[in-house]
Amino acid sequence: MAEFDLPLEELIRYRPERDEPEDFRQFWKDTLADSRSRPLDLRAVPVDVGLTRLSTLDVSFNGYQGQRVHAWLILPAEPVAAPLPAVVQYLGYGGGRGWPGDHLLWASAGYAHLVMDTRGQGSDTQDPGGFPAASPGEVAYVTRGTQDHRGYYYRRLLVDAVRAVEAVRDFGAVDAARVAVCGASQGGGMALAVAALEPTVTALMVDIPFLCHWPRAVRLAERPPYADVAALLANRPELAERALATLRYFDGVNFAAQAEAPALFSVALMDRTCPPSTVYAAYNHYGGDRKAITVYPYNDHEGGGSRQSRMQLDWLGTLMGRGPVR
Repeated sequence: MAEFDLPLEELIRYRPERDEPEDFRQFWKDTLADSRSRPLDLRAVPVDVGLTRLSTLDVSFNGYQGQRVHAWLILPAEPVAAPLPAVVQYLGYGGGRGWPGDHLLWASAGYAHLVMDTRGQGSDTQDPGGFPAASPGEVAYVTRGTQDHRGYYYRRLLVDAVRAVEAVRDFGAVDAARVAVCGASQGGGMALAVAALEPTVTALMVDIPFLCHWPRAVRLAERPPYADVAALLANRPELAERALATLRYFDGVNFAAQAEAPALFSVALMDRTCPPSTVYAAYNHYGGDRKAITVYPYNDHEGGGSRQSRMQLDWLGTLMGRGPVR
């Protein structure tokens, strides 16, 4: 395995011109307003999953157009004197919230941790019908609805993600003024979008993000999900113009320009799933001044793994006034 993208010295300067639709901000404002016109209808049921030092709630709330979204809320079991800072986590492509025991880090460090299920991709949150019919060949989630940005799959998923922040703030155990968002790959792209669409979030942690710099990504990435888009357009070239126009509304480069929360990114220079130039395109357009990026020169799409998690604990702890982990 070797580097296949731009050398690091060029990546550091890589800031391609953005292609933001004229109605980008109004589209997202109207989209969120429509879903927010419906009650959040937050529900939470305690569940015993055998984790004696943590408490787990099976959570659901209304996401896109009032459709139910599921999540885990994982909390320290011991009572605390003050509301907890929270971390909302979004997940990678093709996976759902799984079992609470898969998500021990943040609650073990004293945070309220909301893990959002991914509509259609997880086991508990459906992606209902009633949307514009997919064109032949649009079978993967990433290609579903590419001919109309109003019906594209990620419109629904990103609204769910914003409403997850609203949901966690409704819990009495959570300090609503201290909510961070995070994720890797698909989850990283979602977290980046949420930081733009819900600018009151306290912090952003985004690792090896998907959903960034689509025009380059679909030509360079060797693996799905970007490769699924390239395969669709190879088989159906007549769909390319409208598909690429749709993807402009869901490009992390355009979201990055709006976001201002303190941000910690990571990138892997041998990543053939989310090429490093697509990550740097978003990072270099990021609107906030308080940003940093960790570089993993010899890693593929696994990124920094537990090393990055350890760095995030210290970074977020300092930002939230909790100090670094000892």
